[in-house]
Amino acid sequence: MQRTLREATVSGTEALARLAEDRVDHRFKGLPPDADGLTVAELTAQRRNLFTGGFTTPVLVLSAERLEHNLALMEAYAARHGLAFAPHGKTTMAPQLFHRQTERGAWGITLAVPHQVRVARAFGVQRVFLANELVDPAALKWVAGELAADPGFRFVCYVDSVRGVELMDAALTGAPRPLDVVVELAAGEGARTGVRTEAECAAVADAVAATGTLRLVGVAGYEGEVPGATPERVHAWLRRLVALAADFDKAGRFATGGPDEIVVSAGGSAWFDAVADVFAEIPELSRPVLKLLRSGAYVSHDDGHYRKVTPFNRIPEEGALEPAFRLWTQIVSRPSPEQAFANAGKRDAAHDLDLPSPQVVRAGGTERPATGIEVTALSDQHAWLATAPDAAVEVGDWLGLGLSHPCTSFDKWQLIPVARADGTVVEYIRTFF
Repeated sequence: MQRTLREATVSGTEALARLAEDRVDHRFKGLPPDADGLTVAELTAQRRNLFTGGFTTPVLVLSAERLEHNLALMEAYAARHGLAFAPHGKTTMAPQLFHRQTERGAWGITLAVPHQVRVARAFGVQRVFLANELVDPAALKWVAGELAADPGFRFVCYVDSVRGVELMDAALTGAPRPLDVVVELAAGEGARTGVRTEAECAAVADAVAATGTLRLVGVAGYEGEVPGATPERVHAWLRRLVALAADFDKAGRFATGGPDEIVVSAGGSAWFDAVADVFAEIPELSRPVLKLLRSGAYVSHDDGHYRKVTPFNRIPEEGALEPAFRLWTQIVSRPSPEQAFANAGKRDAAHDLDLPSPQVVRAGGTERPATGIEVTALSDQHAWLATAPDAAVEVGDWLGLGLSHPCTSFDKWQLIPVARADGTVVEYIRTFF
């Protein structure tokens, strides 16, 4: 039975509303113990203060102001450069944030694996770009069912091998709608997935054309995997991607029927300025081009890896993202003037790219810079701190940590408070990893 666009939208809105009906309990780290049994909506309405309202450490918090700033900045950036935007949802896996991103002009949401697509669909996402080749028969049949039931659902995924095309075709036999695919061009030898040469790309495209179940609608890739990435190398690879699209168009390889556009997609969170530069050079093709940017880490940004690599460092005139995460911990031991321990570790803080960075110490209702404090290691539930002998930190103080790598920060927390600068918690973000 087919669903209308209105029905799909209502279903997604209702699913978001049901998140507020969930009960607060032991599942959710850091929330006030005396809030057990309240719904999320009831706790939100209390407007508790993060520091005086019973929250326990460790607790991960998003800044309300910085979150809004980052959403607005990337909306404006994409619009200014004529880019459609499908931010990568695997960063947050938070349907509330997916909804805010689409409200701020996003074309759709990028995802990586079938589970993530199921989450997005459960909350009404109508356009999904899957940045992976999908060869799982059960997942393909589920996607085919979603396409059959909802005429307004747009789904696009990678193909990067003739073998993959054969597996997809076999799984989709009898599907009422063809599945839209883009050929993934690898970022070079030694890069991650993707087809290595233009000749092999043509062979994959021809394999798609030989099926009745797949429809070639464009080309895509991920410039963040360019070996020894420099601006020159990234620009050169992106021009290869654009040239591939132009060659396919000239050869008549893109399917007709369905959306009257050619998809050209790239864009992680480190080189989207290069994507904007090169996509502005895309020549006129036989059909309009959907220039699809997929950066995802911008939502929270960070205090480590992405602070260093964000393109806004190269283009400061276009604005600046702001780190929106802070992990609040508590000093639980200071065995010597040179060492202390906080009660957050690998289970609470991202640590795959950089260790957390001490930002502020909070004691007696006031905050001060965390001068003379450094995280040197993480255990499962402890942060090892090197402290200068004169560092003003004592057992019981709260320590606010900046984090590196949003993608492995969100996934450690199921319900994340969103607080204003004065500590008032105004929202709770639910994640689904």
